[in-house]
Amino acid sequence: MQRIRSRVLGVTALWAVSACAHASELVYVPVNPSFGGSPLNGPVLLNQATAQNDFTEHSAGYSSSAQNTLSQFNSMLQSAILSRVSSAVTSSIVGTDGKLSPGTVETTDFTIAIVNLSPGLLQITTTDKTTGQQTSFQINQ
Repeated sequence: MQRIRSRVLGVTALWAVSACAHASELVYVPVNPSFGGSPLNGPVLLNQATAQNDFTEHSAGYSSSAQNTLSQFNSMLQSAILSRVSSAVTSSIVGTDGKLSPGTVETTDFTIAIVNLSPGLLQITTTDKTTGQQTSFQINQ
């Protein structure tokens, strides 16, 4: 009798508990305010990101800043001079009709060879005299 009573009591307890449990849909709620989460989470996320950030910016002193300005000026000056040299070279290899003429042009540091591959197709090869490095490209006239 005791055994039947305990089983009935156990089944009744399970039925009572299952009657109280209700299932519903799972709903995703974003945490980050940038993606629709609560704006109150913003400072917390920022503080966590700041705590994890191990990047340190190197501060530049006056001499370093002056050196950067000087090297920047030298770089701009070098670009301007190379632009003038390339304009002079271009004027010597372009004919009166505006087309490139095959041949070789030499400067102190570079050799520029223009080769006619086929009618209207030219290959321009620039060679650095000190290192021997070459770059080339083809153009249609």
